[in-house]
Amino acid sequence: MALGKWLLAVACLVVGMPASAQDARLKSLDTSDAGRGWDAVGRLDIDGKGFCTGALIAPDLVLTAAHCLFDKQTRARVDPASIQFMAGWRNGRASAYRDVRRAVVHPDYNFDGSVSPEGVRYDVALLELQHPIRNTSVVPFETAQRPRKGDEIGVVSYAHDRSEAPALQELCRVMARQAGVLVMSCNVDFGSSGSPVFSFEGGKPQIVSVVSAKAEVNGQNVSLGTSLQEPLALLIADLANGGGYGIAAAPRIGRVTVNGQRRDTGAKFVKP
Repeated sequence: MALGKWLLAVACLVVGMPASAQDARLKSLDTSDAGRGWDAVGRLDIDGKGFCTGALIAPDLVLTAAHCLFDKQTRARVDPASIQFMAGWRNGRASAYRDVRRAVVHPDYNFDGSVSPEGVRYDVALLELQHPIRNTSVVPFETAQRPRKGDEIGVVSYAHDRSEAPALQELCRVMARQAGVLVMSCNVDFGSSGSPVFSFEGGKPQIVSVVSAKAEVNGQNVSLGTSLQEPLALLIADLANGGGYGIAAAPRIGRVTVNGQRRDTGAKFVKP
């Protein structure tokens, strides 16, 4: 589907929905007590030029958005060795610091600086750390099936106005699902790219999506993310087969189990 038609379809799905009025406010995780249980979410410092959000799904694997691994000006891939994951970063300290060994992005992802349905659908990446994080306060998250329209979800994210501590939005909603893309009412901003989207079914947080972009549709803020399960399975297989770019590592099998502005639509899409 062409981008213009897709934006119009998204606008039609989102406009008039009351979900955001019922969403929770952002809660700062700026203390040890507030952040307990969330230290596997961390800030990714990228080549000293910016940051994204990432989350551990195994002791040595960080899930994030693919576009975080590309230079916006040159469109070249960022050297993984220039990326550092800071688990539970808050107020100048982290629970663990790790450099990145290699990275894999979805094979169908094409970074061109714009937002498209295909770009959001495949905007997911895995980073292999130089050394696993084995810290009792940093427990990797499990992943789960993609949520349905209307399901309650939550997000933990950093952003340009909360770069020194993450924030938790305990309740937002899936407003629409379209062609592998989730449209969500969650509050994200620049720096939130790669943030884990959680389902709380069963009483524990499980990652069901990754934040790719934020959008404004007729004055209503929404966020966009991939339907995670199938893209993640491809990335795990790629790593297991020795793929990725950066420092080569021996394949290891079975580490993780996968359970612009348009006036005609009023939509504005940007990478957060």
